[in-house]
Amino acid sequence: MGAPTTAELLVECLENEGVEYIFGLPGEENLHVLEALKHSSIKFITTRHEQGAAFMADVYGRLTGNPGVCLSTLGPGATNLMTGVADANLDGAPLVAITGQVGTDRMHIESHQYLDLVAMFAPVTKWNKQIVRPSITPEITRKAFKIAKSEKPGAVHIDLPENIAAMPAFGHPLKQDEQEKTYASYRSLNAAAMAISKAKNPLILVGNGTIRAQASEALTKFATTLNIPVVNTFMGKGIVPYTHPLALWTLGLQQRDLISYAFEKCSLVIAVGYDLIEYSPKKWNPEGTTPIIHIGMEAAEIDSSYIPLVEVVGDISDSLIDILKRADRQGQLTEVVTSLRKEIVADYKQYAHDKEYPIKPQKIIYDLRQVMGPEDIVISDVGAHKMWIARHYHCDTPNTCLISNGFAAMGIAIPGAIAAKLVHPDKKVVAVTGDGGFMMNCQELETALRVGTSFVTLIFNDNGYGLIEWKQLNQFGESAFIRFSNPDFVKFAESMGLKGYRVESAADLIPTLKTALEQDVPAVIDCPVDYGENIRFSKKSGNLKCRLSIANPKVN
Repeated sequence: MGAPTTAELLVECLENEGVEYIFGLPGEENLHVLEALKHSSIKFITTRHEQGAAFMADVYGRLTGNPGVCLSTLGPGATNLMTGVADANLDGAPLVAITGQVGTDRMHIESHQYLDLVAMFAPVTKWNKQIVRPSITPEITRKAFKIAKSEKPGAVHIDLPENIAAMPAFGHPLKQDEQEKTYASYRSLNAAAMAISKAKNPLILVGNGTIRAQASEALTKFATTLNIPVVNTFMGKGIVPYTHPLALWTLGLQQRDLISYAFEKCSLVIAVGYDLIEYSPKKWNPEGTTPIIHIGMEAAEIDSSYIPLVEVVGDISDSLIDILKRADRQGQLTEVVTSLRKEIVADYKQYAHDKEYPIKPQKIIYDLRQVMGPEDIVISDVGAHKMWIARHYHCDTPNTCLISNGFAAMGIAIPGAIAAKLVHPDKKVVAVTGDGGFMMNCQELETALRVGTSFVTLIFNDNGYGLIEWKQLNQFGESAFIRFSNPDFVKFAESMGLKGYRVESAADLIPTLKTALEQDVPAVIDCPVDYGENIRFSKKSGNLKCRLSIANPKVN
């Protein structure tokens, strides 16, 4: 038996990295990789579009912490892959993208479908390289996975020319090295503890980095012991259970909201695992005058509104525990916190019995929360519904509501739900999408049926690009170029062998959701939504007045 090919060595290296799935499309320039996968333990998931494959790898990486892998051919296949790769990179999800390529003997001349993919993927990845010799395959693969997983996680890219893929290769996969924890300095821990002990009205802001660090338990203990309220970003949901008396829920809307009061009244922001890409500090600290403590795995990004008093850089759980040992704070919850939480909860619950139709987005999300268990997963697409999910869908545990809020790419929900169901086959999964986002990757519902991932797609149907209309109305007082027509979503689903449902009244939604979630095939629910609530909320938020009469204490 002869030496393995480079493609076979690459697959062996992928197996060594623990890869379970590769999402992608077959192509002429990746034939040798596909042939090697026929004899591998890795499951190849054939998708209907490369963007869907990249989104699946993106969400797989976000849920597991291990790089999701996607594969395309060269040229148009590779360009189709880029949106999902960019999404993973900005959202902090580990991903390895592999592209086929023309042979090295064709790169110096004008060649069919040839693009310089290494140059093309460079702006949307942490690192990328072309395999130019068979012998370097193990090194490139090991380095790719190490970089993809290292903080802040993101996307990497490997380009494999077809002639290199077919060459004999001598080598073996490299051993994975253990990543040692990093610990914060005593100076920073002491300084943070002192500032927290002195603060009269501190506030914790948690982001997705806290979920990546699996620091939910430490954060909850930290907040509870020191009696400090917690606000999460869109991508930080569930770090503290939403029922916790210190939970003030989600920050991130592009306009004033109830949670704005907490930031206006706080004397110190303790930012834990917070990434500026999730929500600009200029939105919650526009003057740059609120003192900040930064706790994270990496040093703080530079921003004129985010200049920390102290940077505590190291393992987040260890940092929180060490600060807790040093801090001496017996503060009571202020009137701001107790009153604000009551007001936020009351605002959420007021839609519980709303009967209007088309259904208000707040009511749709309230009912969705009632049928989903604490460990079940919602994947949000991008659009007006994402804003309402961020504000109204609350979580008990991390990674149970996934929102793309770094790159924020439409079309992620359905491919993402496939990945979520593969990772967690025993959990209920719902992809929530607008009608615009649904049509961008609805072809992947066939993939879902074929690979046996039964989940529900809930469509907020308004026959338009609702988020853009919302912004147009706010800025110009009228909308333009946002209307379109839709297919019959029920018949669309049925034509693919799925279950299709249409919500005809507000009372229909919960029983329809329950029925759809019981099916052993993917299901689609067409739910007309009243997006008149968008502009009504904007008018209300513009008139918000702080009913909480309290001075604005600042740290000494």
